Amino acid sequence: MGTSRSTGDGSTTYRTGRTGSMWTRGRVLAVLAVLLAALLVFHRYIPNAVGNLGSLAETVLPWFGVFIVVLAVCAVVRRSATAGVALLLPAIAWLSLFGGLLVPGKGGGSSDLTVVTHNVNASNPNPAATARDLLAAHAGLVALEEVPSEKLAAYQGVLDGAYPYRAARGTVALFSKYPIESVTPVNIDIGWTRALRAQVRGPHGHRLAVYVAHLASVRVDRSGFTADERDRTIAALGDALAAEKLSRVILMGDLNGTANDRSLAPVTAHLRSAQGAAGFGFGFSWPRGFPVARIDHILVRGVTPVHAWTLPATTSDHLPVAAALDV
Repeated sequence: MGTSRSTGDGSTTYRTGRTGSMWTRGRVLAVLAVLLAALLVFHRYIPNAVGNLGSLAETVLPWFGVFIVVLAVCAVVRRSATAGVALLLPAIAWLSLFGGLLVPGKGGGSSDLTVVTHNVNASNPNPAATARDLLAAHAGLVALEEVPSEKLAAYQGVLDGAYPYRAARGTVALFSKYPIESVTPVNIDIGWTRALRAQVRGPHGHRLAVYVAHLASVRVDRSGFTADERDRTIAALGDALAAEKLSRVILMGDLNGTANDRSLAPVTAHLRSAQGAAGFGFGFSWPRGFPVARIDHILVRGVTPVHAWTLPATTSDHLPVAAALDV
């Protein structure tokens, strides 16, 4: 806010409230920028002891970029060169973490297998419509999670015509254009079946170990970000992946965590993200109306991601995700 001063000739002059040079203004903004950079660089050291704060921060880590924009706007308003220079630190840190996701044309090459995974929502009001939407991807493999037994027939009624091979265990299912040689449930220590392993004879006769998994959910409540059950299912799935003998592995499913979340390390230590390797952008998949996190994943080992993307919304509360692979 400015102040006024009368002059001897009866006129009035105004002086702005901004004081100091552009190098002395905005020191608080500069400190905030440095702290933000530290959070981005050292996010692995944010402790999980209280409310799984570290995992929660890593789940929303890409959104820390919003704070950089807010601080930049404040620096411009304050005309602070100090804050502007300090903001280079979090900007560089953010780009080092996520800049690779914004590089167009990653992946590339030829693919011989498209795969799709979709949490179809147990309360889906129109399973047949969702199944028809998935057909448009022309995928060789379609994985479904949250399929109640009473709704499985609705998905089969649409997908069986295009997918002659099918495996369903508990609340997960796999539809395949390629022969499924064997199917076993995967115990993820949750009390009922929410994961399966199928051995698929894929393109060129290659044997693929295809996992479909729906890990336990997380909760945000008064005690913080509670993920003990989810983390237990991660550990169990990680053990199964570590013991996998086939060299070509595809994991599809709702893992209820982002690739940045340290808690997913037992899984991501064995596989890489198709979106990270060959997708453009963050590929957020949940919630459908305004996706803020990618908790639905296609992770691979021994095959090459060529392209990865999200599909249009269905009647589920998640977006389907897809990847083109060279097996």
